[in-house]
Amino acid sequence: MFASEDTIAAIATPPGEGGVGIVRVSGTRAWEIARRLFQPLPAPLESHRVYVGWIVAPDSGERIDRALLLTFRAPRSYTGEDVVEFSCHGGMVLLRRVLRLTLQHGARLAQPGEFTLRAFLNGRLDLAQAEAVADLVRARTESAQRLAARQHEGELSRAIHALREALIALLAQVEAHLDFSDDVGEMDYAHLQEQIRHLIARCQSLLATARYGRLTREGATVVLAGRPNVGKSSLMNALLGEERAIVTDIPGTTRDVIKESLQIEGIPVQLWDTAGLRETADIVERFGVERTHRSLQQADLILYLLSAPDGYTPEDQQLLARLPSERTLLVWNKCDLLPEGKRAQLLQQASPAVFVSALTGWNLSQLREAIGEKLLGSDWTTPEGAIVTSERHQLALQGAVESLQQALQSAEEALPAELVSVDLRGALDALGLITGETVTEDIVERIFSDFCIGK
Repeated sequence: MFASEDTIAAIATPPGEGGVGIVRVSGTRAWEIARRLFQPLPAPLESHRVYVGWIVAPDSGERIDRALLLTFRAPRSYTGEDVVEFSCHGGMVLLRRVLRLTLQHGARLAQPGEFTLRAFLNGRLDLAQAEAVADLVRARTESAQRLAARQHEGELSRAIHALREALIALLAQVEAHLDFSDDVGEMDYAHLQEQIRHLIARCQSLLATARYGRLTREGATVVLAGRPNVGKSSLMNALLGEERAIVTDIPGTTRDVIKESLQIEGIPVQLWDTAGLRETADIVERFGVERTHRSLQQADLILYLLSAPDGYTPEDQQLLARLPSERTLLVWNKCDLLPEGKRAQLLQQASPAVFVSALTGWNLSQLREAIGEKLLGSDWTTPEGAIVTSERHQLALQGAVESLQQALQSAEEALPAELVSVDLRGALDALGLITGETVTEDIVERIFSDFCIGK
């Protein structure tokens, strides 16, 4: 694991030019470094203050930049250690020079995520809250940002801690029968089963939020597919609100996968426009069709476009037979060219489906809603309370449920309390992986190595 006794420093703002740039220093020598590099400073320095002055090169006395110095005494800081931040003008040459001065006077360069790692190790954040820091930085939609903020505030952590406390209380009851059976009497297996079922239900309730949390956090890949010239590129442009893909009446115009990002029902979506699916002698178009087939395998959702004027063709029937129905949404396009009374006939040919016109924009709002429902489920709503946002948390909860189900089976068969106790401890350990109580060193290193330097 990262060494925590060193004083570390890093540029905490993104690369490039900006109005402000920050160099952050954390550790036992942070205030000593500040005294060497910043003038003027009073004696003694006070915590949670902002000082105005100059960053100075100690060896030459050269004034580097007029800046602000922010001071935080341990443990009331982000990392739980002594922290100072040099708030400079935001040029990279300047920031690198200030960083180099901190390294020359007692700090070392921070590793990715090391500031937040120290916050975790020093008890300022639990592991789920620490992971939310990275999610806040990477959020691509307001929904993802709100979700990360809720997790950073401890919403998921409180739910997990409550589950662990209930498990610990139940485990204490079971182990009391092991240690003091003469005093507490026989195990009430019926009551034990009821308590375990209640814990399983609470875990499964959290697990039910995982798909929403994952899609909001990580986004979804939605692939436009269909025969040539059914309007895939036109629909992409309509959904994006800009002319991104080339649109012609010539079949096979799209030869490669075109990828663009947008937001649908609060979910960050990467929309892929693909080459039309057909047999072709054109070698370039054939490569495009092969890429389309690979894209379909990666898709969270496939929008299969049908041409309303053409109806449900034998080619459509063959192509749809090869697509996974649970990940496919049928879209009848070019409905502006079709009398309204003909739509019922189309539904008899291929349904359920959404009717749209990419040319006029008709019914695109209904298509967006249908995409959201297909991704999240027909009865989806934004979950209340804690939400599971990562696969790591989901796997840990699934492990807890499996252990609890084993404990329930043992209780139903009235097996010895030792067996029930082992499985309850397994569930307790699984939940501890989420907040960090039982996490291993290699998992911690893997999580924080994915952070940016300076955070």
